[in-house]
Amino acid sequence: MELRELKYFLAVAQAGSISGAAEALYITQPSLSRQMQNLEREVGGALFERGKRRITLTERGKLLKKRAEEMLELYEKTVSEVSAPAQDVSGEVCIGGGETRAMKIVIRAAIKVQRAHPNVKFRFFSGDGAAVLEKLDKGLLDFGLVLDAPDLSLYQSVKLPHCDRWGALVRTDDELAGKPFVTPDDVRGKKIITSEQSAAKGTIGEWLGVPREEQEIAATYNLLYVGSQLAEEGAGITFGLEGIVAGSGSLCFKPLEPPVFTHADLIWKKYAVFSRAAELFLATFKEECKEIYS
Repeated sequence: MELRELKYFLAVAQAGSISGAAEALYITQPSLSRQMQNLEREVGGALFERGKRRITLTERGKLLKKRAEEMLELYEKTVSEVSAPAQDVSGEVCIGGGETRAMKIVIRAAIKVQRAHPNVKFRFFSGDGAAVLEKLDKGLLDFGLVLDAPDLSLYQSVKLPHCDRWGALVRTDDELAGKPFVTPDDVRGKKIITSEQSAAKGTIGEWLGVPREEQEIAATYNLLYVGSQLAEEGAGITFGLEGIVAGSGSLCFKPLEPPVFTHADLIWKKYAVFSRAAELFLATFKEECKEIYS
């Protein structure tokens, strides 16, 4: 299986037809058809369900598409690193993270590096802890910013000098909007919305003092923007971290009482081999943290 074949396969998957992909790739349709047939023989089964006007991916094809995207992303990242000029710091640093104001420390370090070395580029990925760890483990990220990670034994890490406070996003016309904070008694019996990760960990359930099966969970989210939209439309009270979404005028943030805080760690693979750009970023980031601690 060659990288060229994977690129052609992804082009077909995106175009939804052999003819459309062939036109985009500037190759003949018969040639592309033969290569896709060879690829199907190599993987041992059909990758496409061929309709009259459009082809769709089989389950095998969907799996290959996901893996092909990951392999090509890793290939491009590797090429960028090894082709960087030896006399200069350049290349790409990939960082993934959840929604937290602690990301500002990461961004400040990245900006310092880029100002000193303009040829260093940064790629940021936003996602929950599971998505960040998956990409980090596959080598698609250099660093991950994770919240309240239960086990960091497989990684090197730096704890950030910042804690995020949990609270509730409520509509300004809700009775809770006039309170200085929200207590478990205030939300019992009401529909709640929380992140999938915090629901799995039981963060809000522990604060409420009730198991998940007894909570009125109306919806879960991965990124808080969606959670804020749900709260704005009256789907329930959204739990999230302070300062992540800008106030829309129809929502207000109320901290939880008793208070609930979360901390963030910047992590990387224990035996990672870094590019010069990644090494410089890590050193700069540690200096940023020292300045805050001091």
